[in-house]
Amino acid sequence: METPDSTRGKRTARGGFRRATMALTTAAGAFLLASATAQPVAADPDNIKKVAELTKEIKSLEKEYGGNLEQLRDTRKEAKKALEKVELLRRDLIGARALVAQLAASQYMTNGIEPTVQIVASDDPGSVLSNASLARHLSQTHSAKVQQIASLVAQQDKARQEAEAKIKALEKDIAEIAKERDRVQLLLKKYKPESPMVGSGGMTPRMIKVRDEIEAEYGPFPVIGCTRPGDPLDHGSGRACDFMESTAGAMPSSARLAHGDAVSDYAIRNASRLGIKYIIWKQRIYDLRSPGWKMMSDRGSITQNHFDHVHISVF
Repeated sequence: METPDSTRGKRTARGGFRRATMALTTAAGAFLLASATAQPVAADPDNIKKVAELTKEIKSLEKEYGGNLEQLRDTRKEAKKALEKVELLRRDLIGARALVAQLAASQYMTNGIEPTVQIVASDDPGSVLSNASLARHLSQTHSAKVQQIASLVAQQDKARQEAEAKIKALEKDIAEIAKERDRVQLLLKKYKPESPMVGSGGMTPRMIKVRDEIEAEYGPFPVIGCTRPGDPLDHGSGRACDFMESTAGAMPSSARLAHGDAVSDYAIRNASRLGIKYIIWKQRIYDLRSPGWKMMSDRGSITQNHFDHVHISVF
């Protein structure tokens, strides 16, 4: 026999269950709405094609300009990474939408009641409150998924804008360097390519002169690293040296950073006389074929970003 208290308790418990069920249904509705509006967009094929075309232009300029154009390679790498990010976010968004579709199908097959609601549909007064708590938890989980989809949409849109900006920056850099064609041709005539010398660590005569002069003016350095066999860039051909301001990948002291500033400034001021092609220092590059310091992308570590050494390449 039911007493007024037991009936009231059952009504209260069932009321809690109904509220939780309504919350779960509301979350499901929002989830479905998000699926209708969150359309994953692939990277623009025109942008992918444009980067490929610009890559060909860079290679053509490098042949004409006597070696790698690190500034252009760096910007191109950033543009490709941005396009890859757009694609990765698209896949994440497709996965989230697939879960939405699964929820919609489940609701349809259960006459609009989400399957997790059926699990908590109990008439046992002793378990309804705990089951209602579970329903609220499921509702919160679905709400979080809705927020994730909204975040993915925003991230993908931002990544697409960044990719387009990187491509425009690459186009601008190529155009600026191409304007220097006549001046670069004069530099190349002045500084004809040299072969590495036997018994000199594989360095060219020009690089040896630069290394010796900077060592005489600003040495000693903790380490000077030059030829690296197998390196596809200037270190491999004996046309580059790294003048270290610290070792073991540590950030140099303020005094050594100031020393590196002096070394790079000296290299720029004497570049024409010494045949220096470019200098990299503190995540910036100064290329004599397109003068002026320009920021480079973040490559990760102190060494990769050239905070612990001044890199100097010669023609």
